[in-house]
Amino acid sequence: MNKKEIVDKHSPIIKLIEPRAPLSIGNGDFGMSVDFTGLQSFPDAYVAPLSTQSNWGGWHAAGGDHLYTLEDLKMQTYQGSQYPLFPEGEDVAYHWLRQNPHRLQLGQIGFCFYDKKGRVIAFEKIEPIVQHLVLWEGKITSEFLVDGKKVKVKICCDPELDIIAVSVISQLMKVGQLSIELAFPSPTVTDQKWEKTLKLKWEKEGHQTKVSQLEEQMAVFNREMDDTNYLVQWNWNQGVLKQEKEHIFALIPDTEVCEFTLSFTEKGTVNKSVEEVFTAAKSYWERFWSDSGFLSFQGSKDTRKDELERRVILSQYLLAVHSGGSIPPQETGFMYNSWFGKLHLEMHWWHASHFPLWGGRAAVLQKSMDWYFKILPKAYQLAQSQGYQGARWPKMVAREGDQTPSPIAPGLIWQQPHPISLLELCYQDNKDQLFLEKYQEIVFASADFMASFARYDKERDVYHLGPGGIIPAQENHRMEESLNPSYELEYWHYGLSVAIEWCDRLGKNTPNEWQNVKAKLAKPATKDGVYIAHQNCRNTFTEKNHDHPQW
Repeated sequence: MNKKEIVDKHSPIIKLIEPRAPLSIGNGDFGMSVDFTGLQSFPDAYVAPLSTQSNWGGWHAAGGDHLYTLEDLKMQTYQGSQYPLFPEGEDVAYHWLRQNPHRLQLGQIGFCFYDKKGRVIAFEKIEPIVQHLVLWEGKITSEFLVDGKKVKVKICCDPELDIIAVSVISQLMKVGQLSIELAFPSPTVTDQKWEKTLKLKWEKEGHQTKVSQLEEQMAVFNREMDDTNYLVQWNWNQGVLKQEKEHIFALIPDTEVCEFTLSFTEKGTVNKSVEEVFTAAKSYWERFWSDSGFLSFQGSKDTRKDELERRVILSQYLLAVHSGGSIPPQETGFMYNSWFGKLHLEMHWWHASHFPLWGGRAAVLQKSMDWYFKILPKAYQLAQSQGYQGARWPKMVAREGDQTPSPIAPGLIWQQPHPISLLELCYQDNKDQLFLEKYQEIVFASADFMASFARYDKERDVYHLGPGGIIPAQENHRMEESLNPSYELEYWHYGLSVAIEWCDRLGKNTPNEWQNVKAKLAKPATKDGVYIAHQNCRNTFTEKNHDHPQW
């Protein structure tokens, strides 16, 4: 099959503004979404915010990293184990820990357009022509009309570094009717609900922007806020940089072609030309599509074939951009900050398990699996504090891996087998003994917790999950009532089975407790011939769930 032909067929071409679907570029650890101009010129025209985010250091805690800790909360207890659930009378600490650290919007880069008299041209007077996300090359091209003159823009992201490269061609620059503006938003998060924090805030207070280095064709901006610091480097081929406001800078080009790179780092400068970034992006995405499995519905007579093929292609691109980084992704990737940008570890499987299944992409998933080593000491500590063995993986965390207080999250357990399942998928792709040796501690520590978490019923000679201290994946059942949730029982059995197989592959003795729990785990409960959410569940499939669907 002609892979390029199929990918090109499904590369999005947009001729109207799509307020809920801005296009995006990225490399898994950095992502940026753009409007119809190819930059972030008109964010108010979009429902989804135009974001610039990263995994590395783009995190901020208001007032400092340790203004509050979980020790500032009164824990609630179930079956002798403590959980950071919603504490009465401690709203300030609770909501601070929910909101912090939060992921930052690192900066917004966009065009400013002027008429011949120097007046700003309104968004409504700019006419989109065509925008094209070239999937095979990982770039976005945009063409539009301003004051009767065409503007052509190309943008892409480096596959390894957090750098964007941009090329702009327009006669508007020669006559002073176009400038490029870099603005830095406030890090402030004050709303208790994350969905109210999506729009960028532009308060002057609470952050500093310093020009730490300025040359004829380059500037470095030092961003400071509480304990957070990062650098933004702007390199351009021609033009004059002017500071317009405290956190806003404008590049004024005066020729028909302007090219620039924008890089984001925790420290140090990065020098890479526009041409080098475009070349690297093209090479990476060609390999991405060429060197892995592929699915084509050519020849099928089914009327749904093109739409299914389109979804397969686009989902691979989007998940690579937004979920293929060195830490598990937030639920919305780099599009916007759901849950203040934090990671929900129960969702890691859904975002990343597909990578090894395509063949040749297991390394993309493996990047984020190394993060579990970093938080492993905290996972051991969490399990021990609740009287369990092994490592208990938290549910909602920032990159440091600390629990977020919640009325639900500390009771969820369906993320526990995820590392076992994901690592097994990677192993099946490479069958490498060294891989088993490297990741065995994560697999075995996960299995140790799973086995110790199961409660033995001597009278029935069976192991139960719950009741108490557990909330099924649906998130709408009471912690103190939930017993033997169907999904979790099956996943527990699978996870322990894989861990036992890892022992066999490595020539290690399997712990008896793993074998016993697996063999005597309770059976999922059924009602009217179907599995129900958990053994004590009073809901049926005819009743409406308010959250995740019943399994």
